[in-house]
Amino acid sequence: MKKALLGIFSILLLTAMVFPQAYRGRARVVGFVYDQSGNPIEGVTVKLYSIRAEDGFELKTNKNGKWVAMGIRGGGWNIDFEKIGYMPHGISIDVSSFGKNPDVEITMEKVEGIVLTDEIQEKLSAGNELFDAGKYEQAVQSYQKLLEENPELYIINQNIGNCYFQMEQYDKAIEYYKKIMEDAPEDADTNILSDAQLLVGKAYENKGDDEQALEWYRKIEFEEIDDPVVLYNIGTRLYNMANYEEALKYYQRSIEVKDDFLDGLYQLGLTYLTLGKNEQAIVQFEEYLKIDPDSERANQVQGFLDYLRR
Repeated sequence: MKKALLGIFSILLLTAMVFPQAYRGRARVVGFVYDQSGNPIEGVTVKLYSIRAEDGFELKTNKNGKWVAMGIRGGGWNIDFEKIGYMPHGISIDVSSFGKNPDVEITMEKVEGIVLTDEIQEKLSAGNELFDAGKYEQAVQSYQKLLEENPELYIINQNIGNCYFQMEQYDKAIEYYKKIMEDAPEDADTNILSDAQLLVGKAYENKGDDEQALEWYRKIEFEEIDDPVVLYNIGTRLYNMANYEEALKYYQRSIEVKDDFLDGLYQLGLTYLTLGKNEQAIVQFEEYLKIDPDSERANQVQGFLDYLRR
């Protein structure tokens, strides 16, 4: 009976990852973008992507550096911030559909050592418009020409890699993501290099090469990962490859970073259960229900607890 239940748990996890849903919901998130002096930045493009729904949208900050995402679903979201003259910035957050979500405040770093002329800005915007329109091959040509004319703009390799990623040409995407690390100066922001490693891992993952994906994820210093969604995603890949003990480490870290991270608590309980550590599973499921007592998944968690206590 226990084996059958564990099989059901695995199906539940895989189902959550395979079937996307619309990103619309009832949650609301407010954010602010500042420069390094604490001044608000207007006109920052904020790109929001729901991990569960595999869909998203974008908006821009107002004169107060403020942006508001209304009517979105709960769960993990990737958010990218872009503005000419500033280093692109990306974060991942966990959105709750119950109660108020904390404000998201980020600081964007001005790009130093790169002269962003009006001509460069115009050409970059043209490439971005092609990308947003789904004209990825044309966007690649636009970005490549700009990079040839301005080799110091090494970060544009990420734009090119993103085009190939969207076209599902993952080997080409990996090639350009690696160029970010190859061409970055010695004093490059470590976040840029970590982001590049993460992008390489995602490309291998989408390609179906989980071993290579994990190899690249593991290049990122474990102690330096402070994003619960990234930790959860890595843990889930390990879980699906039956590396339960290693997955446990990432799930534990995810709730250390964010103690009310529901996906992390839920999956941590399942992992303990899979490993036969029932007492620890009970503790995590009880913690889950303290935060989320009324949802559909909460009913599922209560069912696990009823079974474990029998």
